[in-house]
Amino acid sequence: MRIDNVHLDTFSSPKEDSFIQGVRACVPTLLAYLSIGFACGIVQKTAGLSVFEIALLSLILYAGSAQFIVAAMLVTQSTSMAIIITIFFINLRHLLLSAALSPYFRQLSPFKNMLVGALLTDETFGVAMNEAAKKKSINEKWMHGLNITAYLNWVVANIAGALLAQWISNPEKFGLEFALPAVFIGLLIISILDRSKIKLDVVVAIIAIVIAVGSTLMLSSSLSIIVGTIIAATIGMVVEKWK
Repeated sequence: MRIDNVHLDTFSSPKEDSFIQGVRACVPTLLAYLSIGFACGIVQKTAGLSVFEIALLSLILYAGSAQFIVAAMLVTQSTSMAIIITIFFINLRHLLLSAALSPYFRQLSPFKNMLVGALLTDETFGVAMNEAAKKKSINEKWMHGLNITAYLNWVVANIAGALLAQWISNPEKFGLEFALPAVFIGLLIISILDRSKIKLDVVVAIIAIVIAVGSTLMLSSSLSIIVGTIIAATIGMVVEKWK
């Protein structure tokens, strides 16, 4: 009887998230990685980088916005120190992303946490937070599947763009730059649909828009968006906790 109970418990327990499931979770973001990476490869090649240098930059730096800026600064003949400092400040946001995910991996060693955080991007962070919202946890293997898939796809897209740069001199005419905002809109919709408080989400979004637009009378547009987001998110959190 004891053996039977153990057998039944084993089959009734939920399957642990696997590496392959992490790969599948990354699929919705692959199109954005391909289009943006493709455009990035073209821009970097146009800036004078070789295919090998573009591949190396994608492998080591692995940051879309930073790689675009590197290409732009190379064209303007900026110094190496200026490029390094600029990239440092641009990528500081990854400290916040890693800090937000760290509670889900507190049981891991510092080295394993470093492996998880090293390949974290804005997109994989969004997917991971959706996973955390649904399951209240994130599996290490699942996270590696998500991160590594995005990483390899980005490198391949950059190399493909570099190789085909001689035929495509103006990637903007294809609308590739819209892929990145589009993927975040998709992640936002998925996150809202997975929640049971859609009305609250919509109200918070409206508040954020009103505050952001109103703040432009006194602040810059970029700072207004930040202020609107912070205030609306705080209001939403207070209302959700209060209920």
